[in-house]
Amino acid sequence: MRQSEESATRNGIQALEMAFSGITRCAQDVESTRMTLSSHYQGADGGSFQSLVKAWEDQAAVILKNVEDMIDKLNETLRENGLQQGASNETIERTYQESQAVFDSLVG
Repeated sequence: MRQSEESATRNGIQALEMAFSGITRCAQDVESTRMTLSSHYQGADGGSFQSLVKAWEDQAAVILKNVEDMIDKLNETLRENGLQQGASNETIERTYQESQAVFDSLVG
């Protein structure tokens, strides 16, 4: 792998990791807001709000999975070329588990 390709691959991994962290933070914020509002936001409009947030959370989970898959593929590209892995899958998984724990604690 040429140096410029390796650098671009590592930059891509770093950008995806930052995106993963940002999406995780946004998802946590949305969950927190949903939990805060859910006890005060009742009726048909409250149900619609809950459905909307649930749909967003489901879409965010798909996006997080896709970002994680892209990071894995870029890491595989580095490995195939005999280079050290650019990102730790354990770090990604730990971040995801931590965010899930926050969601779980908010849900109760």
